[in-house]
Amino acid sequence: MSPTNNPSDEPFGTIMAIAEEMHRLAELALAQYTPVVEGIISSKSKDVHHIGHTLDGLLDFGFYAPMVELFRRLCRHYYFIDAEAAASYVLTYREMWDSEESGKS
Repeated sequence: MSPTNNPSDEPFGTIMAIAEEMHRLAELALAQYTPVVEGIISSKSKDVHHIGHTLDGLLDFGFYAPMVELFRRLCRHYYFIDAEAAASYVLTYREMWDSEESGKS
């Protein structure tokens, strides 16, 4: 059996393909969400439903640093409208995406 036909390579290739697709989707999401977040912030929107819906969508991409930055920016904006709700989103992010190791010294 040649190295290119190793059966253990197939799962790795599948995992790599999934990871590449997730990254591609995250880049597309960034292109879609950036103008939405910019619009909310620049217009000083207080539409809590729109802000919440946007934060919910951003949470799905917590594995992608540029999306996390958008999430943080929108949370900062939301904090001055509803501090409790903004804090709830931050806690949700931590529960979903922070590893247990990151909280340890």
